[in-house]
Amino acid sequence: MSSNRLQKQYYAHSANDQGEFHLLKTHLKEVSTIMQKYSIKDEYKKLFEITGLLHDVGKYQPNFQQYLLNGGKKGSVPHASLGAAMAKEAKIYEAAFAIDGHHKGLPDFADLKDDIADFFEALSPVFEEAKKSFFNDIEIKTKDIIFEPFELSPLERDVLIRYLFSALTDADWLDTEKHFDNIKYEKRNAPEFKVSWFIEQLENEIKNKNKAGFINQLRNKVREDAIKKANGPIGFYSMNLPTGMGKTLASISWALYHAKHHNLNRIIIVLPYISIIDQTAKELKRIFGEEWVLEHHSSFSDEENLESLISEENISVEDYRKRLATENWDYPLIVTTSVQFFESLFSNKPSRCRKVHNIANSVVIFDEVQTLPKELVLPTLSLLRNVRTIMNTSFLFCTATQPAFEKTDQFDGIENIIPLIENPEEIFNSTKRVNYFALNNYKPIDISKLAKKVFEKESSVLCIFNTKKQTLLFFKELKNLASVRIFHLSTGMYPAHRKRVIENIRECLKSNERIIVASTQLIEAGVDIDFPCVFREIAPLESIIQSAGRCNREGKMGKPGEVYMFSLEDSAAPDKQYRALAEFANSLYKGNENLLYNHDFFSEYYRKALNLFIPEDKYQINQNRQSLNFKKVAESYRLIDDITKSVFILCDESRKLYEHIRYKPVLSRNDYRMMQQYSVQVYENFLKQNIDKLGKEPQGYWVWHGEYNDDYGISTDNPLMIL
Repeated sequence: MSSNRLQKQYYAHSANDQGEFHLLKTHLKEVSTIMQKYSIKDEYKKLFEITGLLHDVGKYQPNFQQYLLNGGKKGSVPHASLGAAMAKEAKIYEAAFAIDGHHKGLPDFADLKDDIADFFEALSPVFEEAKKSFFNDIEIKTKDIIFEPFELSPLERDVLIRYLFSALTDADWLDTEKHFDNIKYEKRNAPEFKVSWFIEQLENEIKNKNKAGFINQLRNKVREDAIKKANGPIGFYSMNLPTGMGKTLASISWALYHAKHHNLNRIIIVLPYISIIDQTAKELKRIFGEEWVLEHHSSFSDEENLESLISEENISVEDYRKRLATENWDYPLIVTTSVQFFESLFSNKPSRCRKVHNIANSVVIFDEVQTLPKELVLPTLSLLRNVRTIMNTSFLFCTATQPAFEKTDQFDGIENIIPLIENPEEIFNSTKRVNYFALNNYKPIDISKLAKKVFEKESSVLCIFNTKKQTLLFFKELKNLASVRIFHLSTGMYPAHRKRVIENIRECLKSNERIIVASTQLIEAGVDIDFPCVFREIAPLESIIQSAGRCNREGKMGKPGEVYMFSLEDSAAPDKQYRALAEFANSLYKGNENLLYNHDFFSEYYRKALNLFIPEDKYQINQNRQSLNFKKVAESYRLIDDITKSVFILCDESRKLYEHIRYKPVLSRNDYRMMQQYSVQVYENFLKQNIDKLGKEPQGYWVWHGEYNDDYGISTDNPLMIL
C-alpha cells in the first residue's frame, strides 16, 4: 500500500456538532474554488486559486494540529503568516498581503515583512516541514503555484489586493460556516439578479404613471434619454437633474439596462444619509417587492455579532437571509450609506472588507455625492478609478448640484464622465421654482430681528441654520413672539421624535395652516417637504441649493417660491472648512443671486473651492496606497471625523422597549434597530460633561436620564456636543 494512502489527516477546524473535523485539504480546495468564482476576469483566476490554496498552509504546523485536537487558547498558534511567507517565496505578493491579513486585517508593507521574516531565517524547519506536508496532502507540485504577475500601477495593485483579500475573507468564512453551521449556510441562498424581470417590473411602474403635464413629460424624456446611453462602456456617468425630476427612477432605469448590456451582477445605491435610505428603499420595495432589496447601514452597534440572530424568535427566512447578506452583499439590489460603502472600500478589517468583492461587476449609483468631505475627494476619486479598471464596475454620479469631478490641469479627477442628460441647463431653466433674495444685504442680523422678519411673512416659513445652538435660540425667540404654530428639528431629537414632527409639519402644510419651522441642515436632504418660503443662513453652495429644494418643491404655487439668505450675528459653523466655504460661496453670488439659477455655476464654485481650500491629499491616503500601507489608509479615511456614541433616550415613548431589553443578557440586532429609533448621537465629550445624567447598562449602551424636551429634544447647556 502506498505511503500516500497511509499519510496522516490534517484538519482546518475542530469538530462540529456532528463530531466531524474539517479536513484541511478539503477546506483549502473549497476556498480556492469559491475564490475562482469571485474572479471576474480570466487573468485573475490563477491568482485567486493559489491564494485560496495557500491561505491556511500554516495549519500544517504540528503545533496547530495539536491545538485543534487537544484544545488550547484561541490564537495561541498563529498560522496566517506562514502562508503569507510561502506566497512571498513564490513572488505572489498580492496573495502574501491577503493571506497575512485574513484574520487580523490587511497589514502595512513593513508589518508584512516583519510577520514573515522569521520563516526565511536559516530556512526555518517549521516553514519547510509545513510546505512539505501541504504539497503531499494537497497532491500538487511547486510548479502549480507559479503565477506570472501582470503589469499594474501601484494604485491598481492596491485595489487588486483589496479585491483578493475580500474574496479570501468571504470564501474562508463561508466554507467555515458550512462546516460548523450548515443550516445557516443554506439559509443564505441569495435571490438571483434576474435583470430582465427587474426591467419588466420597472416598465410596468412607468406605464402606470401619470403622463400629463409638462413636468411629467420632461421626467419621461429624461429617463428615455438616459436609457439610450445604457449600452455605453463600463465607466463613469453623471445624471445632473434639479430636485423633483425623478432621479431615482431615471437612474435605476439606466442602471438596469446598463447591467443587462454588460451582464453585471447587482446594483448598489449609495446615499449620504440614513433618512434618505428609508424612503429610497421603500420606493424600490414597492416597485420590485420586499424580498429583492437589501438595506444596509450602521445600526446602534455596527459591530454587533450576527450570531445573536440565531436566538431570535419569529424571524422570517427572508429577514434572516437579508441580515446574513449584510455581511457580504450577496444580493441583487442594495441600498447603503456613503459611510458604509467608502469606509469598507478603504478599510483593512476582514469584517468590513468581506463585502468589497461583490462591488466588482456591479453598477454603483451615488446620490448627492457632493456631500463627500472635500479633503477626501481626490483619494476617493482615485480609488474609484482603480475599482472601475480592476473590478469592472460602473459608477453613476446622480445629483442636483454636479461637482467638478472631471480631470483638469489643476485637478486629478476622472478623465471621462459621460453625461446621461443632454441639455441639463435647459431642464434647470425650464423647472425654475424659486427666486433668491439677500436679507439685509447679508449684513449680520441678530436672532430677535430675524424672528420678527420671518414672522412678518404671511405664509408658512422654513428657517434653516448651521448649528443646533442657533436653531434652538431662534425657536425659543419665536415661541415668545409668534401666535402661529412653531416646530423645531435637530439631531438633538431621537429619530422617532423627528419623524413624528415632520409628519405633523406635512399635515399642517397640506391643510394650509400657517407654521414656522426652525431646523438644522438635517432637513436639506431626504426630507420630502414643500414650503412656499425658506430662510437660509449663508452656507456652502451645495447646502444653499439643497435648502432651495424644500421651497415650491412641486412647482404648484403658480408663482416662484421665495428663498431668503442671511448672515447671523454671533454666527457659528460646524467647522472651519464649512465657514470658509460658506463665505467663499457668498462672495461669488453676492449682488448677483441670478447666478444661483445657472447650471454651470456650481461646477465653477466646486472647482475653485477645491483649489483654494483643500490640500492635494491632506491625509496622504494615495501615498500610503502606493506604498501598500493598508492599515495607515484605513486609519486616515474617515467620512465622519469625530467619534460619536449612541445614547438611548429614556422617555414615555421608549420605556416599554427599555423594560423589554434591560434584563436581556445579550441584545439582538432587532433590539439594536428598535433602540436606534430612540437614540441620539453625541460626541464623547458629551458623556464626560453629563455623566451625572447618564447610566451605562450591563450590555454596554448608554441611557439618558436627564431632561428631554417634547419640542427640541435633549436639554443641555451645550447642544453643540450633540452630532
